[in-house]
Parts: sequence; structure tokens; C-alpha cells
Amino acid sequence: MASIVSRVLPWLTQQFLMVMAISLIFAVGVSLALHQDFGRTFVYCLSISICCSAGAQGLHALVSRLRGGDRMRGLPLVVVVMIGALPGYQIGYWIADALTGQHSPSLSEASPRELAFLVFMVALPSIAASYYFRSREQLAQAKALAAEHELQLLQAQLEPHMLFNTLANLRVLIGLDPLRAQSMLDQLIAFLRATLQATRSGSHSLADEFARLADYLALMEVRMQHRLLAVLTLPPELANEQIPPLLLQPLVENAIKHGLEPQVQGGELRVSARREGSALVLEVRDTGAGLSGSNSGTCFGLHQVRQRLATRYGASAEFTLTDHPESGALARILIKMP
Repeated sequence: MASIVSRVLPWLTQQFLMVMAISLIFAVGVSLALHQDFGRTFVYCLSISICCSAGAQGLHALVSRLRGGDRMRGLPLVVVVMIGALPGYQIGYWIADALTGQHSPSLSEASPRELAFLVFMVALPSIAASYYFRSREQLAQAKALAAEHELQLLQAQLEPHMLFNTLANLRVLIGLDPLRAQSMLDQLIAFLRATLQATRSGSHSLADEFARLADYLALMEVRMQHRLLAVLTLPPELANEQIPPLLLQPLVENAIKHGLEPQVQGGELRVSARREGSALVLEVRDTGAGLSGSNSGTCFGLHQVRQRLATRYGASAEFTLTDHPESGALARILIKMP
């Protein structure tokens, strides 16, 4: 309930301020042109504007829902807005009459000239509303396209970074243990083949994300052997939740490189997903050196995670990296789901 209120309240505030501004402009114009009392004129303008806006937007939302979410444009939108606004005009007059103690003629009592003026007064805001809805939709589409391009750019930067780190580790291992290096190369080829398709899509399921993590950890286990113990925990009910591809991989890589590898004995790595109310929580926890013993908070991969979350989810996502109370570090992503 609180999340619904937090989403609706800003929109209602924006709508009310817009209606107030329109009412003020009309009230000033009418009171100056017809030499009428400004206060009473403003009450009528505000009451009519609120009722017309509610009727027009309500009918527009209803018709859009009946059309399967397909938004109307052009003349059909103008017609729907006018039909929704006409009864709002009369209802607004009745409310204003009750507030001011005045009596205004009903539509049935209006002259043809007054009806023509009414149609004009409703048509003008309807055309303006049509332009407003269309401009807002075009702006939303442009923002979504820009965000998608930025995500693709961030993802394209992440892929070679991950590959270069793995190849650097492979180069070291070749000099120490050629057989293990060959096994690691085989795992790398399998990992790249599995992730190639995933990294070309805008999102994939948590099940796919955890499968790619399992491939990557198999690659790391070849190099670290018994020094790495990895545990992946994904509840079945969260398997189909969608996230950006390889969102958790930099966190896992960071935990291994800065947390577990510096320790002679290695350590444990746990990756988990769970629900907290309506939010999705993803955690990567290691039993390694912790933040005080590393520079893990400034690495490229963590910066990419922050940027991708901000681009995809905005204020609906949070990322924190802290020392765990027991040992090691805890990377936590919280995504507020709609």
C-alpha cells in the first residue's frame, strides 16, 4: 500500500499543480475581459478544470485499457478527451454553484452560441492534452531508448574487462601448472560460449544468471582448487525474475580477487537471492580479507554494477558493499519490483 501511495502521490501533485496553473490563467483572462470578480471566477475555473481533467484522463485510461494498453494518438485521442471533458464541464459548474451560491444555466438551457463557445472551450484543452500526451510518450520512448543504449555500452565495456582478467590469470597458471592451465582454458571456452548469447540480450532470468555464475566459478575452481568453496542459493519461485545479464558476475569476481585470493587458505563464497516484501535482494558474501584489507570498493566491475543499476532501475535499486560482521565482505543489491 505504501509503495502505491509513493508512486501515485507525486503524479497527483503534478496534475493538481498543472490544473491550478491552467485555472489561474483562465481566471485572470476571464475576469479582466468580462470585468468579473476574480475570486468567484477562479472557483469556477478550478472546479471545471479539475472535473474536466478527471473525466478526460479517466476515459482515456479506460479506453487504453480496453485496447490492451495501446495508447491513442491524434484525432481519436482528441475525441476521447472531449467526450470525457464535456460532462466534467457541467459537473464542475454544479460544484462551483454550490460553493459560491450562484446559479448557472444547464446545458439544456444554453443558447446555440453558448454551446458553440462551450465546445470551443473544451476542444482547445483537448487538443492541448492530445499534444501533451503524445509529447510525454515520445519523451518516455526516447529516454527508454537512451537507457537501453547506455546499458549496452556498459555491458560491452564489462565483457572485455572480465575476459582480460581471466586471461591474465591463465597466463600465470601456464607457467606454474600447464595441465591445470589447459583445463582452465577449456572451461574458459565453455564459459564464453555459454555467455555469448546472454550478453546480447537486455535481460535474462535469475536462473540463467546463476547458471552463468556456476560456469564462471567452475573456471575459477580450476585455478584455486580446494581454496574456493562456492555455494549458490536460488529459490525456485525467483528463477524467472528478470535482471540485466552478468549483473552479479563482477561482484563474484571482486569477492574472489580481493577477498579470497589474498588468503592462503582461500575461503567460502555464497551467492543468494530472496524476497524482502516486494523487493528482490541479491547478495554475494565471502569469508575473505574484508574491505579493510583490500581496495575492492574502487574496482571497475563495481562501478559498472552501480552504473547499470542506476540506468536500468534509477532510484528503485540500491547497491551496498560492506564488511560482514563475522568475516569478509557482503555485496548487496536491492531492487524494488513493481
